[in-house]
Amino acid sequence: MLRRGLALGGGLILLILIVLGVKGCLDARAHRALSDYARNVTQIVDETEQTSKAFFGKLNDPGNLSVTEFTNEVNADSSAMNNYASRIDSLSAPGDMGSAQSTLKLVYELRANAMAKIADKMSTALGDAGSAKAAAAIAGQMQDLLASDVLYEQVVRPEVDGVLASNGIEGSDVPKSTFLPEGTKWLDEATVTSALGSISGSTGAATPGVHGLGLIGVSLNGTELVEGAPATVSGEETPEVEVQVQNQGESTENGVSVSVSVNGGNTLSGTIESIAAGEIGSVSIPLTPAPTGQVTLEVKVEAVPGEQVTENNEASYTVTIE
Repeated sequence: MLRRGLALGGGLILLILIVLGVKGCLDARAHRALSDYARNVTQIVDETEQTSKAFFGKLNDPGNLSVTEFTNEVNADSSAMNNYASRIDSLSAPGDMGSAQSTLKLVYELRANAMAKIADKMSTALGDAGSAKAAAAIAGQMQDLLASDVLYEQVVRPEVDGVLASNGIEGSDVPKSTFLPEGTKWLDEATVTSALGSISGSTGAATPGVHGLGLIGVSLNGTELVEGAPATVSGEETPEVEVQVQNQGESTENGVSVSVSVNGGNTLSGTIESIAAGEIGSVSIPLTPAPTGQVTLEVKVEAVPGEQVTENNEASYTVTIE
């Protein structure tokens, strides 16, 4: 009986040791998978940081890059972001990393999509026709880059580091990742326009000195419109908005774009070919299809390269068309 008891006890101890050994191996494997995940994320984040520095470095100081060279480099930056997004998507999320991985995928989708749209608009923004709208679209994509930074810093990074800490893994925390530098600077359309205007060969390049436009007059079928004062206009003829714009800068401005939207929807546009410094230019924009009844007209003059103050570039009017 004693021998049997000893044998049974020895067998039980052996079984416990085997279980502990298996558990230790599984724990080690799980820890290794978590550490590998964090290391892969860190590598992609570090490479993303280099792409961000390259892209915004060019915007801040394009040096002697021509339009073609600048566009090609932006396309390369976009391609790099698409590659990072693919690598993030292919990562397996070990243990409790599932939630963090899902949000990280969204972060890189936002970044890759934003950079793709920026690259797509860049040639137009550096050209003549439609450059103002293209620059505005580029500034709009900066919002998505900012959103990606907030998601990473507020959700992804704390979750990844929290899972690592709860599993007793030290020294593998993922780094910060801020793709959009300098706070909200690049959210400003005028800042983007000014930066693109400094690129050699850009037809939208700003000449030295002060640049600025002012919306100084709007009329509908000959009736002058005033902000805050509703007007009534006959609708017997096709409604036609005449917009007067003053060049309040020091240089001639070419290709000044003006838009009129009806009730925030149907947007129509026109172009003033050239306005000399201090002079006033005008453009007539027919409202087609012709609206009826009370409508809100929103008139906007697109910023020109180098323009810093745009508060006086737009106005809203309430009009009843009978």
